[in-house]
Amino acid sequence: MSDKRGDGATKAMSTVAALGAAFVARKVATMAWTRVTGHEPPADPEDPAVGMAEALGWAIAMGVVVGAVRVLAIRAATSRSRRAAADTPAS
Repeated sequence: MSDKRGDGATKAMSTVAALGAAFVARKVATMAWTRVTGHEPPADPEDPAVGMAEALGWAIAMGVVVGAVRVLAIRAATSRSRRAAADTPAS
């Protein structure tokens, strides 16, 4: 390991993994919200027509889901990259 923050390839792979995971997590959370509540999540939680409980519920749910999935994706990508680097013989 050259430094604690990692190299450019690891950072790039982690970023792509986090973006992809966040996209999928948002789609899954939207489907789950629709199934549980019976209607679509608020498109604009700041809209005065959206109830406060619904807006806060959606914001909290999305923050937790997307945040947790991003952390898991970044850790998995970094771990895989580090394992691949450790398996590669130094020349």
